Amino acid sequence: MFDRLKVIKETYEKIQEKLQSGITDVKEITKLMKESRSLEETVETYDNYLEAEKQLNDIKEILEIEEDQTFIEAAKQEAKELTAKLEELEAKLKILLLPKDPNDDKDVIMEIKGAAGGDEGNIFAGDLFRMYSKLAEAKGWKISLLNVSHGAMGGFASIEFSVSGDSVYSYLKYESGVHRVQRVPATESQGRVHTSTAVVLAIPEQDEIEYDVKWEDIRFDTFQSSGAGGQSVNTTYSAVRLTHIPTGIVVSSQEERSQHENKDRAYKLLVARIYDKFLQEQMEKEGANRKALAGRGDRSEKIRTYNYPQNRVTDHRIGLTLNRLDVIMEGRIDLIIDPLINEYQKRQLQGEEI
Repeated sequence: MFDRLKVIKETYEKIQEKLQSGITDVKEITKLMKESRSLEETVETYDNYLEAEKQLNDIKEILEIEEDQTFIEAAKQEAKELTAKLEELEAKLKILLLPKDPNDDKDVIMEIKGAAGGDEGNIFAGDLFRMYSKLAEAKGWKISLLNVSHGAMGGFASIEFSVSGDSVYSYLKYESGVHRVQRVPATESQGRVHTSTAVVLAIPEQDEIEYDVKWEDIRFDTFQSSGAGGQSVNTTYSAVRLTHIPTGIVVSSQEERSQHENKDRAYKLLVARIYDKFLQEQMEKEGANRKALAGRGDRSEKIRTYNYPQNRVTDHRIGLTLNRLDVIMEGRIDLIIDPLINEYQKRQLQGEEI
């Protein structure tokens, strides 16, 4: 482990030297800064470990020659605290050295669809979008709408959007799956609790270099953009529909006034969906069943229940229940995702199937 840490530290230091060498290539600077951020926590933790180890060794040397009993007792207590600190830092380093999902640093394309429950499912899809928007705001991420289909009674029949920022996919990949809500719908006249669902899909955004989608394989169509209830909001044909002929995948984008911008956004969405299709096929061939924490939950799997009458949220993958629904719907999904990540890392360390 420590040999790997030495190599990582050397790599990090070389990256810092390059960044300070006066290079002007924006693409190269962006790449180096991204690599630097990915190594920073590991190097900082390793430095803290080395410093604590040095302090412990210094105390041990002093204890061999020191005769003052009061000083010896104080030194022994400090040595005990440093030993505990070293154990804690070593455990953290083991986690930091675990194999990482190559997509973790990527931006994300998300889709939320109202599912079971009709209008209430659509309304809940809107609530989930608001929750993710609050999370993005707190983390300094940027959300860009790609395509929206409004629900007749509010919310969204479907909404597609991109989320960009630092290590977005490493966090949002745990959100793919079926989200179930239990509450009295606004459309319910007799006060009965209904169960409805919305489906969330989080796909890592792929660069064109990583997956070659040829324009000759894409049919390009335009249409008039529309607002809630299908009402036309733009008389020009600025909305874009792309159809990937080899796979039959169809995507649309209509949220920008410019056809060019919608075309760019639709293309990003198309590449991500094609990547997702091939990823699923590959995992099926390899026998992977994408269990609870396998990096990207199965979209057909019920992963979480939101119970409004009891202010309760349950994540079924790790059996976590919190009576803090009101807080979580304001964007505090870290209360759920952090325990998910910890469990995922624990299983990795134990070599269990995940």
